[in-house]
Amino acid sequence: MSKIKTFYQCQTCGYASPKWLGKCPDCNAWNSFVEEKESPAGRRGALQPSMRSGPVSLHAIEGISEKRISTGLKEFDRALGGGVVAGSVILVGGDPGIGKSTLLLQAFSGLSQRTGKLLYVSGEESPQQIKMRADRLSVNSENIILFPETSLEGILDTAAKISPDAMVVDSIQTVFTQELMSAPGSVSQVRECAAKLMLYAKRSHVPVFIVGHVTKEGTIAGPRVLEHIVDTVLYFEGDRGHSYRVLRTIKNRFGSTNEIGIFEMSDAGLREVDNPSELFLSERPQNVSGSTVVACLEGTRPLMVEVQALVSQTNFGMPRRTSIGVDFNRVNLLIAVLEKMAGLHLGGMDIFINIVGGLKIIEPAVDLGIIATIASSARERPVDPLTCVFGEVGLSGEIRAVAQAEARLKEAAKIGFRRAVVPAGNAGKIRPIPGLEIAGIKDCQEFLETVLK
Repeated sequence: MSKIKTFYQCQTCGYASPKWLGKCPDCNAWNSFVEEKESPAGRRGALQPSMRSGPVSLHAIEGISEKRISTGLKEFDRALGGGVVAGSVILVGGDPGIGKSTLLLQAFSGLSQRTGKLLYVSGEESPQQIKMRADRLSVNSENIILFPETSLEGILDTAAKISPDAMVVDSIQTVFTQELMSAPGSVSQVRECAAKLMLYAKRSHVPVFIVGHVTKEGTIAGPRVLEHIVDTVLYFEGDRGHSYRVLRTIKNRFGSTNEIGIFEMSDAGLREVDNPSELFLSERPQNVSGSTVVACLEGTRPLMVEVQALVSQTNFGMPRRTSIGVDFNRVNLLIAVLEKMAGLHLGGMDIFINIVGGLKIIEPAVDLGIIATIASSARERPVDPLTCVFGEVGLSGEIRAVAQAEARLKEAAKIGFRRAVVPAGNAGKIRPIPGLEIAGIKDCQEFLETVLK
């Protein structure tokens, strides 16, 4: 018998080494190497035989339009780009207990009313556990077939016999293929199993949903190649202290990567939120300093969110800077702009910034909201509760225009705001909106004089 060779592989990036290393030289991760056994020659072949034909001229290929199937959840369909595409591979990631299985079970309930048999493969829960969740969600469909299995070969054999119209694998970290000798959840197993599931989806035109665990950094566990293999990557985010959840699109080969779906977790499962702006502003205090409403944009959806700030005298030599929901470095940059251009003395102040509701805003249009909130808290002067703002702030204090300003203002008018303070570059190009006064400003000094009267 030939001797089984072993090697050490980084579980973060997949780098292989003949000996154990404390730090990966490729991704700089510490204590990420795990011993794995080398598979016998000739046993590997995830992508053999190839599903592709020979070289074909682009002119000779007939164009087709993808057919989308609705899941019955409008917010889920929005994140997918309009529905599920046949043969697509969708990776859903999120923290433990955030509601990934609940979301997919509710999506399967809607799909079962529009298609035929659906295969739900669970490597972590028994059919009885899934049945308990289904009863709580009022899901009872004969077309949903539960199959507890962790062997990839057994999953593909069962799928070939049943011929489902869609399939869920929960989760990819529990699935293993017998062609590899490494443990389930390792880099090689995750990569190989995902590649074979992708091959099955493309050949059979069956959409496959893959559930992926996340690491403590918030990214999907396993190699980055897992996200490259699949067609769509969705992150199910939320704060355990709040009832709502955000389904964010990170990658989508069949639609936009900027869309989000918003849900509210209840005893009966996930409930779609049709008007998220009202949800985020439902408990907003009136005439209180340190609170400003910003018209931000998530994909094609405008959202009105509240930015709060607390500025207080520090008791330590080094003032604290804390931000939740916005980039920490961006907040520090805006604080420096306020000190330099607006004359605020914040060097001895603790500053805490929070996006109410647990949202994470990454677009620069929130800059004006952060500046207004910090200045309001520092000067103890509230911002008019019927005024909203948006705009990007430059290092010299200038206010720069942002995209889709008219959509933001229409959302503000629909919610009930009477005044909007926006960049001058946007104000000159926007048609009048009934019931909404639009004030255009050019720099931070003018902005603070306009907002904090």
